[in-house]
Amino acid sequence: MQEPSQFTAFDGDMKLATGSRSELTVAINARLSRQPDAAILIFDDTTGTQVDFDLRDTGQPTSRPAADETRGPGRPKLGVVAREVTLLPRHWDWLAKQPGGASVTLRKLVEDARRANTGVTNARDAQERAYKFMSAMAGNRPGFEEAMRALFAKDRPAFEKLIRDWPPGIRDYADTLAAGAFAAAG
Repeated sequence: MQEPSQFTAFDGDMKLATGSRSELTVAINARLSRQPDAAILIFDDTTGTQVDFDLRDTGQPTSRPAADETRGPGRPKLGVVAREVTLLPRHWDWLAKQPGGASVTLRKLVEDARRANTGVTNARDAQERAYKFMSAMAGNRPGFEEAMRALFAKDRPAFEKLIRDWPPGIRDYADTLAAGAFAAAG
């Protein structure tokens, strides 16, 4: 899995910094050197999930041994994962008649479905991202439950009204994470 490119750190209710892992490590270490008892929480901007950093990380790339480039005969490794699919006999019959066979046809169907559902998926991802962050940082704030209902109902005016009195860092970051949910609603 690819590492997220951006994170956001909070010191209590205040947004401390947004940036890459190495940028945040520098900012957090600077804050901790001035204020050793700071309550730092870090969130993945892609998922809204709270993450932990090794603050000893210097941000310098680590050297890794080169991958073995010698390959034997056969198909190249393309990241294909074999898993079991259960279908009815009529489905298998239909797949067998398709050009390229079952695997090619299933991949095409999945890609078509992914493209067709992009807006719905993006809205759901934005709701989940905002929910995870808001649960961690604002779960005890006034209007939290109502704001969650507004988020999942895609009611932007109600959502913004309910989070308006929250600390600016929390309010603005929650609004940023939730934006995709409201964009899909029109």
